[in-house]
Formats: sequence, structure tokens, C-alpha cells
Amino acid sequence: MRVGLFGGSFNPAHSGHALVAKTARARLGLDQVVWLVSPQNPLKPTDETADLAVRLAQTKALVQGHIHGRAMPISDFERRIGARYTIDTLRALKARFPGVKFVWIMGADSLAALHRWRGWLEIMALVPVAVIARPGAQIKSRLAPAARRFGHARLRHEASPILADHSAPAWTYLNVPLDPASSSAIRAKARKVKPDSDGQ
Repeated sequence: MRVGLFGGSFNPAHSGHALVAKTARARLGLDQVVWLVSPQNPLKPTDETADLAVRLAQTKALVQGHIHGRAMPISDFERRIGARYTIDTLRALKARFPGVKFVWIMGADSLAALHRWRGWLEIMALVPVAVIARPGAQIKSRLAPAARRFGHARLRHEASPILADHSAPAWTYLNVPLDPASSSAIRAKARKVKPDSDGQ
């Protein structure tokens, strides 16, 4: 099987996330895309992160509303194994499912910050990576430390259908029509419309 792993806080999940997942599934020839909803992003403040159960339910609703066809499971695998970091998640999945060809899926904004992730060099060495364009991150991501460090391992987008068959390190950058949706913008808007404590 070829399985895409789409990890994130999804705080909340939105149409931009759906576009990333759909693009990866279609253009990488994946059998499945698993959404790994993280208990807590170590690089983000805990007081801004909604409860995991809430985010799991929101993500499931988004997938059911935006994506049809082959199933896209929503998983709390990281909570169940007690993983705080992506590198630990990948090690566990590869150990449990040695016959599966995994691909890590991320938006271009995540590639721009990948060098701040724990074990980022090992992440790139463990599984092929698909990077999907996101608004405001096109230039920053392509000039990021990870993109420069692994420039030799980048595949042309025409080779994306066989990315899962490549040994890591291997990655590709896929351009798509950009969706401006943003989790931080959605949270900011929610804070503005939140009723006062007296209900007014």
C-alpha cells in the first residue's frame, strides 16, 4: 500500500487542508491519506489549541463534507502512542507497518519551518515527503534550510506519481490553485465574534 501521512494540529481543519490532502492523494497515486491529528504542536502555545476531541470531530466533519471517494481516516495515533514529535510517530509507524510505503504530506508553510522540528534530518531520511503549495509560503519554503539541504533529493513534479516508490531522502513540490483559508485567521475571527462574559 501507498499511504500518505498528513499530520498537524488542525486547529481547526479547513478547506486549505482538504485541498492539500486531495492534491496529495490524486497526484501521488496514494491508496489512502491518513490525517494524524496531533495532541499538541510543540512549536505552538497550548492555550490556543482546542481540545483534541473537538479537533478530531471538526476534522472528520471537514473530510466528510469536502472529500469524496476513497476513505481518508482521521487518527489520534499520536495520542495513543504518547508521541509528541513527528519523528517519533514516523519511527513507530514504520516499525509497525514495514510493508507500507509511507509519504509525509505537508503544506509549503511547514517546509519553511521544518528545520525547527526535532529530528528533521531523520524525518527527511525516513520517508519521502510531498510539499503542497500554500499562500504566502512559495518563496520562503523553496529557500528554507530543508529545501536547500535536500535540494539534491528533490524530484520534478512530473515524477510525483512514483514518489512513494523512492527511497528517502526524496521530496517533491506540487503547485495547486491556492486556498487562502488559515487556521490562525479562523481563530482570530472567532475571538472577535465571541460574546462578552455577560452574554452581550
